[in-house]
Amino acid sequence: MAAASAFAITPHKVSVCVLLQMYALPTQATPPFSSVSQHNRLGLYILSLTKSYDDILEPKLEDLISQLREIGGSLGPWLIDHLTSRVSSLSSPDDLFTFFSEMRGILGGSDSVVIEDNQVILDPNSILGMFLRRCVLAFNVLSFEGVCHLLTNIGIYCKEVLSNCMPYELHRLDGSSNDLESLSECENMDLENFVFGKVNEEIEERKEATERVSFHLHATQAICGLVEDVEVVTDPRSKHHDKGTEDCPHVHRPGTESQDVDPYGEVFLRTNWQVQGYLTEQADAIEKHGGSVSFNTFELILRQIKKLAPELHRVHYLHYLNSLYHDDYFAAVENLHCYFDYSAGIEGFDFVPPSGSNNSARYEIALLCLGMMHFYFGHPKQALLVLTEAVRISQVQSNDSCLAYTLAAICNLSSEIGSSITAGILGTSYSPVTSMGSSVSVAQQLFVLLKESLKRAESLKLKRLVASNHLAMAKFDLMHVQRPLLSFGPKASMRLKTCPVNVCKELRLCSHLISEFASETSTVATDGAFSTAWLKNLTKPMGSLVLTQENESGENFHALQFCAQSSSIPRSVLQILGSSYLLRASAWETYGSAPLARINALVYATCFTDSSSSSDTALVHAKLIQHLAAFQGYKEAFSALKVAEERFLSVSRSVLLVLKLQLLHERALHRAHLKLAQQVCDELGVLASSVMGVDMELKREASLRHARTLLAAKQFSEAAAVAHSLFCMCYKFNMQVENATILLLLAEIHKKSGNAVLGLPYALASLSFCQSFNLDLLKASATLTLAELWLSLGSNHAKRALTLIHGALPMILGHGGLELRARARIAESKCYLSDPSYSDFLCGFIFSLVFEDSEVVLDPLRQASDELQVLEYHELAAEGFYLMAIIFDKLGKLEEREEAAASFKKHVMALENPQDEDPLLNLL
Repeated sequence: MAAASAFAITPHKVSVCVLLQMYALPTQATPPFSSVSQHNRLGLYILSLTKSYDDILEPKLEDLISQLREIGGSLGPWLIDHLTSRVSSLSSPDDLFTFFSEMRGILGGSDSVVIEDNQVILDPNSILGMFLRRCVLAFNVLSFEGVCHLLTNIGIYCKEVLSNCMPYELHRLDGSSNDLESLSECENMDLENFVFGKVNEEIEERKEATERVSFHLHATQAICGLVEDVEVVTDPRSKHHDKGTEDCPHVHRPGTESQDVDPYGEVFLRTNWQVQGYLTEQADAIEKHGGSVSFNTFELILRQIKKLAPELHRVHYLHYLNSLYHDDYFAAVENLHCYFDYSAGIEGFDFVPPSGSNNSARYEIALLCLGMMHFYFGHPKQALLVLTEAVRISQVQSNDSCLAYTLAAICNLSSEIGSSITAGILGTSYSPVTSMGSSVSVAQQLFVLLKESLKRAESLKLKRLVASNHLAMAKFDLMHVQRPLLSFGPKASMRLKTCPVNVCKELRLCSHLISEFASETSTVATDGAFSTAWLKNLTKPMGSLVLTQENESGENFHALQFCAQSSSIPRSVLQILGSSYLLRASAWETYGSAPLARINALVYATCFTDSSSSSDTALVHAKLIQHLAAFQGYKEAFSALKVAEERFLSVSRSVLLVLKLQLLHERALHRAHLKLAQQVCDELGVLASSVMGVDMELKREASLRHARTLLAAKQFSEAAAVAHSLFCMCYKFNMQVENATILLLLAEIHKKSGNAVLGLPYALASLSFCQSFNLDLLKASATLTLAELWLSLGSNHAKRALTLIHGALPMILGHGGLELRARARIAESKCYLSDPSYSDFLCGFIFSLVFEDSEVVLDPLRQASDELQVLEYHELAAEGFYLMAIIFDKLGKLEEREEAAASFKKHVMALENPQDEDPLLNLL
C-alpha cells in the first residue's frame, strides 16, 4: 500500500508511461495517428490522468480501456490492444528495467538519444516530463523485492481485465482493417506465467482476509474492500439522506460496471497532489450542498481515507464540515479540535504565516474557526468571546492576516445580530474607537470596524477579503443612515438619508475581483478541476460526440470542448461575485425596483448556482417565486415552488419552507380563510422559537403575520398591541427598515377600525422612514395609505387624496404588484366619485357623470377587478364590483350592472363562507 506522501511506482503509473511512449513515438504506431487532432487528444488525455482528482484511488485498467474507447475513435481498439499487450508483457525485472531505460529516451536534454522522425521530445520541466522523471526515479530506488512486488501487482492489475475484455475487443474489431494477429497472440497468452506463479495465491490470501466486510453501504467498492477486521453496521439515518446523494455528484456511489472487478487486489493512492485536490473538492461539495450530502456515506469514505493515509490530517477537517452541516454540535467540536491538534491548522488554509513565527502555533486560526462554528450554531455570545480572544492572540503572534479575517468575522456577527455585541473588544488596547466611550452607537461601532477591516485587508493584499469587506460595506450603507461619529460641537445641517450611490460603488468595487483573481489562483484548483471535468465529460453523450468526430476542425473542437469544462475562476471568487449579485437583487428589492431586482436574481440563478451554496441558491429561487406571486398570482408561484422544493431539500428552517408559509398566509387572508391563516402563523411561530436559535428576521416575520391575522379578524386592539410590541423589538435591534413596514401596518389598523385621525401620524412616520432609507416602493404604498386615510375623513379631502395618489401612481404602476396596483386604482376611482364638484349625492358618493366621463372611473375599476380575481382577494374585489354596479346603474347600463352585481355577490358569498376544504391545506 503506497503512502500518500511518497511517489511510488504503481501499475497505473506504468500504464500511463506506456501511453506516454505511444504519444511521444507516433512513428512506431501501427496504424499511425490519422490526424494531428487525434494525436493531441491522446496527449490531453494523458495530461488529465496525471492531474485529475475525481477519486483518491488510482483507476483500474478497465477504466483506462473505457476512456480510450471514448477518446480514440477509430484508433481506440489499437490503443487498447497496444496498452494491454505492452503492460502484460512486463513479466520479469529485466523487462521493467528495459522499459524504464526506454522511457528516458523521450525526455529532452540527453545528447546520447537518437531522435526519430516525428518524435515528440518531452520537456523535463513540463508536467508530463516531471511525471515521467518521477516514475523513473521511483523505479530506480526500488529494491529487488520491491520490483518483484511491483510485478505481482502488475499481474493482478492485468489478469481480470485481459480475461474479460479480449472477446469484447474481438467483437468490436470484427470486419475492421486492424491487425487481428496481434489480438490473437494476446488472447492466447499464458497469463499464469506473468509473475512467477504467485498471483493466484496472493489473491486468495487477500480474499480470505476480507471475508467479513459488508458491501451494503453506499460507498465505492474499492474503498469498502479496504476495511479489514471491521464489522460495518448501516446507520438507519442514512435512509433520510439518500435523496440528497442522488443529486450530489461528489458523493461516490457504487457503479454496476465495477461489480465484476476483483475487489481484493492491492489498491494504490494517487499522488499527494491529487489526494489533496480530492479532499479540497469534497470540502467545497459539503459547503455547497450542506445537509443534502448523506452523512453516513461520507463518514464511511472519510474513515477509509484515514485508514489509507493517516498522515492526511485534513480528513479531520472534512469530518468537522460534515458534522457542522448536519447540525451535530458535539461531533463538530471534537473533529475541529482533532484537526488543529494533529495538523496545527496548516493544511487547507491560505493565511500567510508571519515571518519568524512557528507554523505549529496556529492557535489564533483555531479560535477563528471555533468562533465561526459557534456563530453557525446560533451562539453569538460564545462566538464573540472566542473571536475576541482570537484578536488578542493574533496581535501577540503578529498574525496580521488572521487578525483581518477575525475582524471581518466580528463585523459579520455584529451586523447579523444587530445588538451591541462589540463591547467586548471596544475599550481594549486594540480598539480604534476607545476614546469615544459609550457615546458611539452600535451602527457607528460597526462602521469603524468595517473600515478597519477593509484597511487591513487592502494593506495585506488579501483580494478576496477586500471584496468581502466591500460587500459588507454595501450592506451597511443599504441599511444604515450615516451619522457623524462626534456628538459635540456645532452641528452642521445634514440630510439623514442612506446613500444608494455608495451601495452601487461598493458593489462595483467588489466586482473588480474578477480581474485580479489570477495572482491567487491555485494550480490544484485550476489544472485539477479542468482535468477532472474533462475526464468526467467522456462518459456524457455530448462529450463522446465531440471527441469522436474525426472531420471537424480544430477550432470547433476546442470551442465545444471549452464549453464542456468547468470555469477556471476559483470557486471562492465566483461565490463572492455571486453574493454581489444577490445583494444587488436585495438592494433593488429594498429600494422598490422590481424589474432590476428580478434581473439581478436571474443573473445569479443563471451564472452562479454551480459555485454557490444550496442555501444561497434556494434564497434566489425564493426571490423569483415571490416576484411570481406578486405579479402573476399564486397559481404560478406554487407551481414554481413545487419545482424548487424538488431541487432543494426542505429542512426545518429552510428559506423555501418560510416562503411557502408566507404564500399560504397571504392567500388565506385574501380568501378570508382565517383558520388556515392562524395555522400558518402557528407554524411560523414554531420556526421562530428560540429553542432552535434566535433568528430575528424570522421572529419579526412571525409577529407581523400574527398582527395581520388579528387585523383580518377585526380584533383591532390585539393587532395594535402585537404591532406595537414588534416595533419596540425592531427599534431595540436597530431594524429600521422593518420599522417602516410596522408603522404602515399600525396606520392600516387604525384606518380599518374607523380611527383615521389616529392613523395619520403612523402613516406620516412611515413616510419619514421611507425617505430616510430610500424605500421608494414602500413610500408609494405609505402615500396610498395616507390618501385612503384622508379620504376616510370625508369627501372634503378627496382632492388632497387624489393628488397624493397621482404622485405615487407612476411608482405603483411601474413597480408595484397586483394587489398594490388594484388598491391604487380603486382608491383613485373613489376619489373621483367622492369629489364635491359632482352634484348628485348617492350613498355617500357624488355622481354627475356623463357617458364620455364614465371611462375615467370604470377603466381603473375593471383593471383592478381583473387583478384581484387573479389573487382571489375577495374583500377588495367585492368593493370594486360594487362601485362598478352603482356606476352602471346610474348610466342605465342594466346588463353590465347585473353582471357586476353577480360578481359582487359571488365574492361576498366567498367572504362569508370560506372553503374549509382548501386543497392547499395539504401543503402544511
